[in-house]
Amino acid sequence: QPLGLLVLRYRVTQGREEGREEDVHFRAFVEKLSGTLSVAIETRSLIEGQKKLFDAVIRLMADAIDAKSPYTGGHCDRVPQLAESLMQRLCDATEGPFAPVAMTDAERYEFRLGAWLHDCGKVTSPEHIIDKATKLETLHNRIHEVRMRFEVLWRDAELDYWKQQVAGVDPVRLQRELLQRRDRLQEEFAFVARCNVGGEFMDDADVHRLAAIARQVWQRHFDDRLGLSKAEAARLAKVPVRPLPANEPLLADRPEHIVPWGDRRPPVEAGNPANRWGFDMTLPAQQAHLGELHNLSIRRGTLTAEDRFRINDHIVQTIVMLSGLPFPPHLARVPSIAGSHHEKLDGTGYPRRLTSADLTLADRVMTLADIFEALTAADRPYKPPKTLSESLKIMAHMVRDRHIDPEVFRFFLQSGVWRDYALQFLPEAQRDAVDVEAFLASLE
Repeated sequence: QPLGLLVLRYRVTQGREEGREEDVHFRAFVEKLSGTLSVAIETRSLIEGQKKLFDAVIRLMADAIDAKSPYTGGHCDRVPQLAESLMQRLCDATEGPFAPVAMTDAERYEFRLGAWLHDCGKVTSPEHIIDKATKLETLHNRIHEVRMRFEVLWRDAELDYWKQQVAGVDPVRLQRELLQRRDRLQEEFAFVARCNVGGEFMDDADVHRLAAIARQVWQRHFDDRLGLSKAEAARLAKVPVRPLPANEPLLADRPEHIVPWGDRRPPVEAGNPANRWGFDMTLPAQQAHLGELHNLSIRRGTLTAEDRFRINDHIVQTIVMLSGLPFPPHLARVPSIAGSHHEKLDGTGYPRRLTSADLTLADRVMTLADIFEALTAADRPYKPPKTLSESLKIMAHMVRDRHIDPEVFRFFLQSGVWRDYALQFLPEAQRDAVDVEAFLASLE
């Protein structure tokens, strides 16, 4: 494959004999020059090919994460596009606080890589936690097990009815008590099922009622140690075997529901000698708590503290993974750009509790892009999409809470980047009227 064309002009003196020594030297010079140039051209071609391959691998990872779960949708594709668009507008600004902002080609490429890799750690996130739609869900929704226990109590009520009728107890009273027990069981299961969905905040009265329902017992006649995995059997090893038949609580937090960290305890706490990345996170006491009562008593949403940590751990893994790559000096900030979009100006973010003094403009842009995309995303099955005005209103509150940079948000509003993004990615139903001046006034 031809690499290029080299043209040299060589003036020959009239009357000079061919093959003279200077011609030989010139021919040797041309061969060496063309060889040097071909090596340079081929090297440049290889570097460009390597860069294209690297970019393609990054896009492949982002697309794979988006395809991995319907709960991420096109997040890994839309966030970098929004972030790059906003950063370009900031660089183009000729007045205001961002007029001095400028980026070299190398800095733009560094930012681009960080944006596209911002959620690469999600390849390690457990799908059953990311997709946890109900409180009792693990790899399946355990509400079906709970419902079967209510079915057992229903049968017990019927058996008690017939036993007492045979014993000569007043059948009218028995019928009334049976109907009352049935109605109570139906209502209690409906309450438990409602708690499982996690759609409403649970107050103290709800939690206490749940505990009272849990204290009802059903009788187990089968060995609960048969058909277990090695991990389940290990968690039961120190639990005494109970003779059958055994009375079991309707809802329980059992020792085997606790999954300890063991030797998989992540080094994310400040002061941990193995924590060389500067993480500062609170680590739950155990890796997972699968207790039925514990999960059903979640006050808001469907996630326990352990579940929330496993989801937040994706940003820890992003930083760990990218820090292990031998980035050249001009790309040294890629791990930081990719791993700082969950930090907050007030220092309450994660995973390093960075404050406004620690966050660069690139970090602040990534934070805004990540939040705006998440609020407006229409392809998340666990939440309805928000309109533009609803999303910007929430972000204005986040500015006042010092979670989003006020100047970057103000520029975001004034530049119209949000409008361009909406036209490209949002359905018409979400593109409602936005009073930019009112939002700007609310920031004062």
